[in-house]
Amino acid sequence: MGLGAAWRALWRPRAEVKASAAGPLLALQMAGQPALMPRRFDSFAREGFQKNVVAFRAVTEVTRAAASVPWRLFRRDGDARLELAAHPLLDLLARPNPTMAQSEFVEAATGFLLIAGNSFVEAVALETGSDGGQRVRELWPLRPDRMAVIKSKTGLPGGYEYRLGGQVRRWPADPVSGASPILHIKTFHPLDDWYGLSPIEAAAYGIDQHNEAGKWNTALLQNSGRPSGALVYSPSQEGAADSLSDEQFARLEAQFEARVKGAANAGRPLILEGGLSWQEMGLSPRDMDFLRTKNSAARDIALAFGVPPQLLGIPGDNTYSNYQEARLALWEETVIPLLRHLRDELNGWLAPLFGAGLALDIDLDEVPALTLRREARWEMLVRAVESGVLTRNEARESLGYGPLPDGDGIEAEDGAEDEEA
Repeated sequence: MGLGAAWRALWRPRAEVKASAAGPLLALQMAGQPALMPRRFDSFAREGFQKNVVAFRAVTEVTRAAASVPWRLFRRDGDARLELAAHPLLDLLARPNPTMAQSEFVEAATGFLLIAGNSFVEAVALETGSDGGQRVRELWPLRPDRMAVIKSKTGLPGGYEYRLGGQVRRWPADPVSGASPILHIKTFHPLDDWYGLSPIEAAAYGIDQHNEAGKWNTALLQNSGRPSGALVYSPSQEGAADSLSDEQFARLEAQFEARVKGAANAGRPLILEGGLSWQEMGLSPRDMDFLRTKNSAARDIALAFGVPPQLLGIPGDNTYSNYQEARLALWEETVIPLLRHLRDELNGWLAPLFGAGLALDIDLDEVPALTLRREARWEMLVRAVESGVLTRNEARESLGYGPLPDGDGIEAEDGAEDEEA
């Protein structure tokens, strides 16, 4: 059995598959050809991540927070959901491949998603489990700039292509069910049917402004901390030449380069000979409102990534009254939705290979930043139990705990439990 047939056997399409009527129109042109990403990932990574401290810190803040959350595995048994303490799927997540632990894998997968708007994961090394079924032994995050989606006549991916140098590797995908050894996670893009939108693209103007402000500040420091200006020659005596000779001009330029320019010469006085005067030509940092412009661009970058500016050390108008509230907002508005996106993709792509009824979930009880939210939820459930709205077992179930033998009774208003039927 070939590789494509093996994977199609793993992801068997349902007996009845309903396809979109508009799907075939997406691939009406160039069916079977790779659909290339509209923007260059290397530019996003270099200018928006490697060279911009705000975007770097914003991406790092989100991805490392996401990587710190433990994962849990549940099996659906009728109406009950039972947690599994040990399972091959948990072992796979704990060590996705020989070079990565779980935290590094999650950081890479979410980092590619934030930088490129797309994240690709390859499932490799099939092996037969103890129950005779096939298992995935390794998961590898792949660089988005090397991946391309291959269109099919149904409007779903017909496969995926990986290019590195002159080498090309293709993975098949079922054009009806979309089943493939490649998982493509993407953000919403209103103008692209195949790829997601990078937050860096949305923050491009802010990143460009912030980078240019940094370059301007560096150039200012390298020029003795002063704006640019001009040496003006005015003849000091009647009958003198109207301009410097070539030899005089070259000697003056060499002396200026050696004694005045550069950080090592900062603060040294400029000694001018007769007939020369210095005239300022550049705008001062105050005139350019340098710091305000730079901080405004930094806030735009933080906004694109969903990170409160105060967590990145950006001064200005703070939306949240304290650091703890900003930290909570980061988790509730950015990190948790990102993790749920990853969780849902893995549950639809990977979990079915390890057995029916399995579902991965994230364990938010282990997140210190969510302590305030957990305390508020506990107080709400306690009040609900005390007022008779919920039983103790219903409250425990909402928190992910198992039932108690005597926890199905409704408590009266005075706090005493009703007699069990």
